[in-house]
Amino acid sequence: MSQAVLDGVRDLLPGIRERADEAERLRVVPEASIKELEEVGFFRLLQPKRFDGHEADPVDFYTAVREIAGACGSTGWVSSVVGVHPWQVALFSDEAQQAVWGDDSTTRLSSSYAPTGKAQLTDGGYTLSGKWSFSSGCDHCSWVLLGGLVFNDENQVVDFKTFLVPRENYTINDVWHMVGLSGTGSNDIVVEDVFVPDAFTLSMGDTGRCFGPGQEQNTSDLYKLPFHSIFTGTITTPIIGMAAGAYAEHVDMQQKRVRAAYLGEKASLDPFAAVRIAKASSEIDAAWALLVNNIREEQAHVAKGEKIPLGLRLRVRRDQVLGTQRAIDAIDSLFEASGGRALAQGTYLQRAWRDAHAGRVHAANDPERALQMYGAHEFGHKVDPGMY
Repeated sequence: MSQAVLDGVRDLLPGIRERADEAERLRVVPEASIKELEEVGFFRLLQPKRFDGHEADPVDFYTAVREIAGACGSTGWVSSVVGVHPWQVALFSDEAQQAVWGDDSTTRLSSSYAPTGKAQLTDGGYTLSGKWSFSSGCDHCSWVLLGGLVFNDENQVVDFKTFLVPRENYTINDVWHMVGLSGTGSNDIVVEDVFVPDAFTLSMGDTGRCFGPGQEQNTSDLYKLPFHSIFTGTITTPIIGMAAGAYAEHVDMQQKRVRAAYLGEKASLDPFAAVRIAKASSEIDAAWALLVNNIREEQAHVAKGEKIPLGLRLRVRRDQVLGTQRAIDAIDSLFEASGGRALAQGTYLQRAWRDAHAGRVHAANDPERALQMYGAHEFGHKVDPGMY
């Protein structure tokens, strides 16, 4: 079934590429692209089978995202971050899952996980308030996943949770005016004193130890993988896809380009140009290969019923942040060597350059923190596994 979805996604790529300028103009992914991706089953790749999902291999999901981002960075980004949310909803209580998908298995969710909101303990749940930024694709979704700190009556922080909130309980503020990923509609979410039942929350402490009450119903090994491994991969994969798309356009442009400053020499005959694409392609391949290999190693431990070693989980994050950097380094190198025509509006290269650098500033791509944790663990220091 995953192959059918991948084939369907590939058939959509020309249309997605053609609508890339429209996405930037609208500041959201065009409805036509979302509808097409829905129809081929993309958004249900990581969704439980009992709700018409595919419970697909996460590598198949990442592969589809990479292809989409290679056609349009904004569409690839939204597809990735919206498409991964069914994986987390599958960890929530059955009551919450039924609320999201019971009547409509095509329901989509956006998110904003930074704990910028405040949740106050109350009978049976929490009172949630706050403003959350950067909720990519929220205009195409009818639920949102929000991160929030939980306070007790003494105003002390007692937990960090994800809160599941339906569309009627939040407002979207249209604030997204950006030079990169400008078609993602990553607007603000505002919640004012909304009651969220306990069953519609998930502790980050639980997800940090690969646990969620939904595992009782959704027993697939897919839902036993680490939250931070799955989710940070959804941030790096679109950027790898952007790099692959930039590489393809650069090679095509250079084969047609004549360099006036070098007596009409064909750019493709420049030996330095050949070296540059060799290096760029290696960086892209390395970023992808490490991402896939690390997920495969985690899957192997889960399949054996083993706890995933902390060192492996930290390696996932090490290679994830460096994978983002490798992809951006490749894009930068190709962009610098592409000539003035790469600056023209409508070219994939200039858009990929802007989109990838915009994606680089996402919190999941903060390299120093992830690398420091990896190094500290290698030196034998204690590292909080809840963050990885």
